[in-house]
Amino acid sequence: MELNFRPRRSMLYVPGCNLHYLNRARTLAADCVILDLGDPILVAAKEESRLNVVAAVKEGGYGAREVIVRVNNLDSIWGHDDIKAVANIGADAILFPNIESAAHVNTALKLLDDAGGSHMPIMVLIESPIAVLNAKEIAAASDRIICMMIATSDLTSQLYARVTHEQSAIITALSLVILAARAYGRCVVDGITSDFKNVHAFEYACRLGRDMGFDGKTLVHPGQIAYSNDAYTPKASEVAEARCIITALKEANESGLGTVVVKDKLVEHHHVKAAQRLLKLSEMIAELEEEFI
Repeated sequence: MELNFRPRRSMLYVPGCNLHYLNRARTLAADCVILDLGDPILVAAKEESRLNVVAAVKEGGYGAREVIVRVNNLDSIWGHDDIKAVANIGADAILFPNIESAAHVNTALKLLDDAGGSHMPIMVLIESPIAVLNAKEIAAASDRIICMMIATSDLTSQLYARVTHEQSAIITALSLVILAARAYGRCVVDGITSDFKNVHAFEYACRLGRDMGFDGKTLVHPGQIAYSNDAYTPKASEVAEARCIITALKEANESGLGTVVVKDKLVEHHHVKAAQRLLKLSEMIAELEEEFI
């Protein structure tokens, strides 16, 4: 099971410059909220956003949602001050953008530790071709990395590629990051769909990401939450099948067999491990959603 395993079906970016959005995020059914100090915030609003986010996290009220703060790039004029400001305010994790190597991870952790945040887990944003190529060393850099996220929009632009329904230009990149994350027990989350009014394209992207192995998707609009949650929630039939797999192989093992057939499919021990994870995720989602009713 991954470190800090929990539902991350929907991770909503919330701009730190907008008090209304920061407040509204307390009422939305997103699994996670990313209070954002980064690139989308205008230069003139950077310091105000930092103050807003610090106040919002300290005030609380986000319930069982995972609260994450995205700081500015480490080489920006705001990055170090962001880290100092948010290291001890009670967020669940800090998201570092533009991480391209293990050295970047180590630098981020040192800055966080120096600011008094040695207890804090981190998330890393994979945004560039070199970051994708270095995904393995990034994933291996520290067990404080609990989630790897892909900035698909940035990556597509840097590849000079076209946005397509099937995401054909970045499928290889997505797969490489998923492989790296899973190899080191990290959660891995798909990037945004910026055309938030195109529900058909968004639903397709959610299901494509789910089938590839992502845990969820980052979002730019509250209207996307329900679709992402639905795509990444185990269905009742999947939960039933997972229970059947676990029980059937246990009974087969007890009778001296190493494998068993369930619904015309061969079941082995690795299927049980996946089934146990799915059941645990389903239970955690049910607990989380009790708060949203």
